[in-house]
Amino acid sequence: MRALSIATLAVLTTAYALVFFYAPLDADQGFVQKIFYIHVPMAIVALCGFVAGGICAVMHLRTRDARWDMRSYVTIHLSIILAVGVLITGSIWARASWGHWWVWDEPMLVSFLIVFLLYATYWPLRFSIEDKEKQARYASVFAIVAGSFVPLNFTAVRMAQQFVHPQTLATTTGGLPPKMALTFVVALTGMALLFVTLCKYEMASKHATFRLRALRRRIAGDDDFAALGRSAAPQL
Repeated sequence: MRALSIATLAVLTTAYALVFFYAPLDADQGFVQKIFYIHVPMAIVALCGFVAGGICAVMHLRTRDARWDMRSYVTIHLSIILAVGVLITGSIWARASWGHWWVWDEPMLVSFLIVFLLYATYWPLRFSIEDKEKQARYASVFAIVAGSFVPLNFTAVRMAQQFVHPQTLATTTGGLPPKMALTFVVALTGMALLFVTLCKYEMASKHATFRLRALRRRIAGDDDFAALGRSAAPQL
């Protein structure tokens, strides 16, 4: 994980150096358009994380392996955190572009909010169930259904007739200029590496916590057994 962490730091540092010192200013929005390099990669990684959580949930239901359930939980957990960042940066961008913190007739913002609110019910659903096997099974079903909704929602937004999301392109050809495209790809790679790194660290933390709990239960059990042996021993 050390190598992955170093690579993540290097790519993110390179990305945001390109954002501020290499990528040109947008012709229409100026400096505020640079939030695009944070907002859009974060949104893409969050949505992909939700779908990945659904895939892990499918593997859990097929194999009944608790490790797949934990992977599903961690990816969805981190994706929800990224989704909060997406909504915050989107609101800042909307304020700078439209003069309002939120615009309800903008399909992209509203659809992402719907996805976020859907996944915000994941934690209450999961932790309202005490039985661990039922908890994992119900959470997996939710993750699969919600994960299937994400690409359908994205496709519906792209097909919407009234698409007024702020334009980020300085050209009229419909493609990013080369410098912007390079910066965006590096920023997206850095955000994806950050997500994977955080997943690795959280999985390692969960694994260590479970092993510690198991060790404590074993020690407590040995102590109880020893105490029972002493009480059962004949008194001389």
